[in-house]
Amino acid sequence: MKDELAVGQEQAIAPVELAAMIVASLAVLAASYLGWWSISLAEAWGFATGGVCVWLVVREHLWNWPVGLANNLFFFFLFLRSRLYADMGLQVVYFGLGVYGWLNWLMGGRERTALGISRTNRAEWLGLAVGIPLGTAGLREILLAVNGAAPFWDALTTVTSLASQYLLCRKRLENWFFWIATDIIYIPLYLSRKLPLTAALYAVFLVMCLAGVRAWWRSWRSGGPAA
Repeated sequence: MKDELAVGQEQAIAPVELAAMIVASLAVLAASYLGWWSISLAEAWGFATGGVCVWLVVREHLWNWPVGLANNLFFFFLFLRSRLYADMGLQVVYFGLGVYGWLNWLMGGRERTALGISRTNRAEWLGLAVGIPLGTAGLREILLAVNGAAPFWDALTTVTSLASQYLLCRKRLENWFFWIATDIIYIPLYLSRKLPLTAALYAVFLVMCLAGVRAWWRSWRSGGPAA
């Protein structure tokens, strides 16, 4: 049996879920605009677009990519202000990977069809095992030189986020496990930098990732062998 199982279809979006996501997003944006909550507009928009993006990924919905690109722009300015320079630079790389992922999901399957969920191969596992520790060590030195707020943790989460995003672009099932590990670190990191809403968003991401593992596993198991 081939490793890749072609699914290639978006899961249906429940109207109740869509309504709940829209209401929650609008509530956060209104609180920021009206001064009810002392958070920046960049953080509020990052919360709104980030939550919608991850929810769409769980649903294997193609629209996660354009929403994610907007999210990258908001977080770029947020992390610039917070001196989390690696996370700031990560948004630039995310933007490029987002364009690639969008195209790959759309026509990266056999004969330029929609891409199905697949498992991480041996070459990718080897690259991750070597690249993550080396990338973290190298980036940490750079962040120390530019007086980053949390050099090691900022470097580690940046590198693991890139690994997660690559696997997501390839629609590998294991992307969720890397996101879960990364989010567990991000939550206390953002709290330490006085970004409570962003920390809360990543707590939501963590729950969504757990749902994503379950949803994608079912989708992968239900698919047939790739042609």
